[in-house]
Amino acid sequence: MLAVRGLAKSWPGGAPLFEGVELSVDPGELVAILGESGAGKSTLLNIVAGLDRADSGTVTISGTAVSALDDDELALWRRRHVGFVFQSFHLLPYLTVQENVGLPLLLNGVAAPERRSRSLATLESVGMAGLAERKPASLSGGEMQRVAVARAVVHRPALVLADEPTGNLDEANAGATMRALRDAVKREGAAGLLVTHSAVAAASADRVLRLAGRHLGPA
Repeated sequence: MLAVRGLAKSWPGGAPLFEGVELSVDPGELVAILGESGAGKSTLLNIVAGLDRADSGTVTISGTAVSALDDDELALWRRRHVGFVFQSFHLLPYLTVQENVGLPLLLNGVAAPERRSRSLATLESVGMAGLAERKPASLSGGEMQRVAVARAVVHRPALVLADEPTGNLDEANAGATMRALRDAVKREGAAGLLVTHSAVAAASADRVLRLAGRHLGPA
């Protein structure tokens, strides 16, 4: 599903950030990448998503050579095939929970009745069905993050990317969020890639790697 080969990226001044990164993620597998701040975890995630460009190497997802797409092609590809979970939730405060979850479907031209039914079904799958008509401000941090997980998978993406998804949560909510993320990746058959500095969050993944000293290897 996801294949990263020989990926390298340098700081603006020319010093290597990471090099020779090799990574494969199967459908339904959640892989965690551990690393300290500044190790390059978020940059690596952004390159996989096509939000940043590597200095060398390739990223291929479901047969698409992402690293070869131009900016317009990347924007369309991301809209259809990638789901994101961020540390800070990024829910729109003026929309209901259900409407927030349905945003990827709206962007992909799905009609309103199907948007609503798929959004509600996805919310139910992460235990948030009863909160569909509420606004994000009335939710706890853990509830908002599970809504964000639902939004990331509602359009059935090939790739789900999570950047420090438990960074703003307490232990109990972090555990619930990671269970929701892992289960959603498996249920949708997506390739899941998580970057985090938390060994506890990483322990929920199927496989854990570490980015350190410019190289990605076993944790």
